[in-house]
Amino acid sequence: MNETEGLRFRRVNRPQVITDELPENRSKGSGTYSGKVFKVTLISLGCFLLLPLLVIILIIESPIHPEVFSIIVFSLKEPPLMKGCWEPNLKLRDAQRLFEDQIAGPESIANIGDVLYAGTADGKIVKLVGRRIITVARLGKLPCGSKEEESSCGRPLGIRVGPNGTLFVADAYLGLFEVNPTTGEAIRLVSGGQVVAGRKLSFINDVAVTQDGKKLYFTDSSSRWQRRDYLHLIMEATADGRVLEYDMETRELTVLMENLRFPNGIQLLPDEESVLVAETTMARIRRVHVAGLNKGGMDTFIDNLPGFPDNIRPSSSGGYWVAMSAVRPNPGFSMLDFLSQRPWIKKFIFKLFSQEVLMKFVPRYSLVAELHDGGVCTRSFHDPGGLVAAYVSEAHEHAGSLYLGSFRSPYIAKLDLRSV
Repeated sequence: MNETEGLRFRRVNRPQVITDELPENRSKGSGTYSGKVFKVTLISLGCFLLLPLLVIILIIESPIHPEVFSIIVFSLKEPPLMKGCWEPNLKLRDAQRLFEDQIAGPESIANIGDVLYAGTADGKIVKLVGRRIITVARLGKLPCGSKEEESSCGRPLGIRVGPNGTLFVADAYLGLFEVNPTTGEAIRLVSGGQVVAGRKLSFINDVAVTQDGKKLYFTDSSSRWQRRDYLHLIMEATADGRVLEYDMETRELTVLMENLRFPNGIQLLPDEESVLVAETTMARIRRVHVAGLNKGGMDTFIDNLPGFPDNIRPSSSGGYWVAMSAVRPNPGFSMLDFLSQRPWIKKFIFKLFSQEVLMKFVPRYSLVAELHDGGVCTRSFHDPGGLVAAYVSEAHEHAGSLYLGSFRSPYIAKLDLRSV
């Protein structure tokens, strides 16, 4: 083989070097193709994710039908500045938890002597003697524990002591009862679920009794929603709540005031001619005249509270303790105030999430205030974040202490008033 042939042989059999680089024209074509694939994939993924949301928005019906807070008809005012009497503090964090993890949701508290009584989320009326929890009565029937079982199990809420030493109990589902704290005998006075003046008693909440025990006044928070759907009632904000009177002698049941927005706690004034009623959704307390010349009338005791009021109970100084488990911070952001003008957002939220899920996003902030005549705030106790006393529903004063009930927490909190 001569030199020329050898050179030709080496050129033909030269090894090929394979690299990741492509010819320019091929690279451009591939890049265009990849870009199109990426765009199509992205759009497809977006449609895949958005389609269920569109179905939810357009097809699935929302369980609530909220009203917009019209400035003309009714509205929440801008929350008051949290200063002066409302200045935030940490005083509720000085409270001591009692019976922790031994008692379920003690919404309301009463006392006979030094013995405390409460209704619990598992349908019982219990008395607290020293460190013991003793069942006095069960108003409903087992099983208890789930949302579905609550209506048959019962949910005792407001509880009061009558002049003859018996307990008057408002059960959200089962009705009004008179309970003998010694024998446990429970007599149903008013049946829950019955129709009164064209509306069903769907959410019996709190009760007050006159000194002679002849009249009971109670709130029915809604004719549409039951207690187990209380967040639906708050979000819907409709005026279907009432104040009723039960005459112990004649057994007559009378509607005294209607068209209230989530009437909650109720408290008789000393002259027994009117009651204070917490109108939770409106962040205010109303005075409803139940006797005397003004019977059937109503005015406002205090408007535009910095929180949403629950139960109202007397204080030893002649005022009233008001418990609030959620506040309207100013400065700050109040979700409920924001949503009050945006019913479409409320409807969308309830299409996506259950009440149990939504409760996890409600900021915890416990507030207890003492109010006097004219709705004047004289002192307030706070627990930002509800770290010690969460979801407070009532402040019951006894022997120099405040016993804090809760519609959700597994304990009673006790605050020594001499230390704050």
